Amino acid sequence: MMNTKLTKTAEGLPILILRRGKEESLDRFHPWVFSGALTFMPQDGDGVEEGDLVAVAASDGRFIGLGHFQIGSIAVRMLTFDAGEKVDKDFYRKRLEQAASMRKAIGLPSASTDAYRLVHGEGDFLPGLVVDVYGETAVVQAHSPGMHFARKIIAEALVDIESLGVKSVYYKSETTLPYKARLDPENGYLIGSFISDTARENGLAFRIDWLRGQKTGFFVDQRDNRSLVGRYSHGRSVLNMFCYTGGFSVYALAGDAREVVSVDSSAKAITLTDANVALNFPGDTRHSSRAEDAFKYLDAMEAGRHDLIILDPPAFAKHRSALRNALQGYRRLNARAFEKIAPGGILFTFSCSQAVTKEQFRLAVFSAAAQSRRRVRILHQLTQPADHPVNIYHPEGEYLKGLVLYVE
Repeated sequence: MMNTKLTKTAEGLPILILRRGKEESLDRFHPWVFSGALTFMPQDGDGVEEGDLVAVAASDGRFIGLGHFQIGSIAVRMLTFDAGEKVDKDFYRKRLEQAASMRKAIGLPSASTDAYRLVHGEGDFLPGLVVDVYGETAVVQAHSPGMHFARKIIAEALVDIESLGVKSVYYKSETTLPYKARLDPENGYLIGSFISDTARENGLAFRIDWLRGQKTGFFVDQRDNRSLVGRYSHGRSVLNMFCYTGGFSVYALAGDAREVVSVDSSAKAITLTDANVALNFPGDTRHSSRAEDAFKYLDAMEAGRHDLIILDPPAFAKHRSALRNALQGYRRLNARAFEKIAPGGILFTFSCSQAVTKEQFRLAVFSAAAQSRRRVRILHQLTQPADHPVNIYHPEGEYLKGLVLYVE
């Protein structure tokens, strides 16, 4: 890259200049500036630190917007394209209030559901930030240094917005921030303390482990899809693979499944699943669980035992470099399910890998179906729920893909 001396705005913000023609995506409000689009990528000693607020300008000096700077392929995550807008405490409060208003418009929270996503990064025009609410506790997760540095004012704003009813804010970013940023984040309460670890979803109760659990403690993005599983579970024998905390299993039992088997390679996950089943259906003998590798379990399982199977694996590809192996993994996993599911069975299959497109995932499942030589029909094409909105200018935000298939 050309070496250029940094200039600053009247407010003292460093100005990063785009290469000629690289402003086109930003003029369409895409929220990412890639390092290769800049004429000059600041290094140590250049007066710009990771997480700093910077201004971005076109090659002709035209103001583009403000965003958080970081080292890596995504150099700036844009916060605003408005030349008159300041990024301060009022900015974060306003964006959080707008996020809360959108959730209110879709009926969240409600008397039956107090577990939901309040902030979904780029989908709520706060790239690098995730906030999930569980009752009176908000769990904040930063995916960028800039949001890490803003965590305290974000926490204060969450508690100040009375309509949210948030009393405690837990910060959980030890595993989500770039490790090269040398931030040394510590998980813990920013405001308040432990209140309750039980939240409600569609009238069902779940214990949320935000201290040690994956993500923010619960996969709120599968709420609508869990409801659909409940609708199809009546009288069926259900197998929930990669069950984690047993969300799909609880919904299947609520839907009057004949039996439900939960499988996960993690013994801790099985303990969480059993606890959530007992919370809703104490002593229910329809449920059993196994701590076992999914592929080994499917290989050993008797064909035809289950007529509803759920495949919700962790992300097989967190980066594009792993895409080929991920697609092979999806083909292999779905092929096993097609071989084993009973005739007239229903298969729910998902990918949460952002690097895998809808078309790639569907082709992998198609290949698995062809390999099984069974007749398969698509009943539903699934995605994330409305509290995980996709910024229309950032289609990459549509990460959850799912298919519901009828297998003859």
